[in-house]
Amino acid sequence: MDVLVGYASAHGSTREIAERAAAVLGRAGLTAQARPLAEVDDADAYRAFVLGSAVHNQSWLAPARDFVRDHHELLGSRPLWIFSVGMPAALRGPMRRWVAKELPAIEAGLPAVPAFRSHRLFSGVVTPAQLPRTGRFLFRLFGGQYGDHRDWDAVERWAAGIAAELAHERRPGS
Repeated sequence: MDVLVGYASAHGSTREIAERAAAVLGRAGLTAQARPLAEVDDADAYRAFVLGSAVHNQSWLAPARDFVRDHHELLGSRPLWIFSVGMPAALRGPMRRWVAKELPAIEAGLPAVPAFRSHRLFSGVVTPAQLPRTGRFLFRLFGGQYGDHRDWDAVERWAAGIAAELAHERRPGS
């Protein structure tokens, strides 16, 4: 089973999450490849998809949205999981209330995304250099915390769950 763990990353955090997920799938006996979505030439070569993007302003990056739009029919005919990488774990105080609204907002911004099996929002790395001056001020004013907020155990558990589903589907009689 060939699985594309495709991603669009702005600062590398999403790429590293995709690479970790692909490694978990590989350890489970699947052939998985982490690749930037902008560089995928033959999407039809994959039997399943795990697609993710960094989130800016509650939206996936253009290369990820473009990939979903351009391969809508194909994605609808194969197993599909999606993930987003934002900053929910970095938020505190009043900003923390936005977290519950983020997944629906991200999904609403995707171009007619086909049915997916699950969508996970992971936290990434947040540094001052990633935010504009006003954004840095507001982030700190509302208690945001810079740092690496990735939960590698959560990423690995999610990827292991995907591997288990795909392995179950591979079995004869399943």
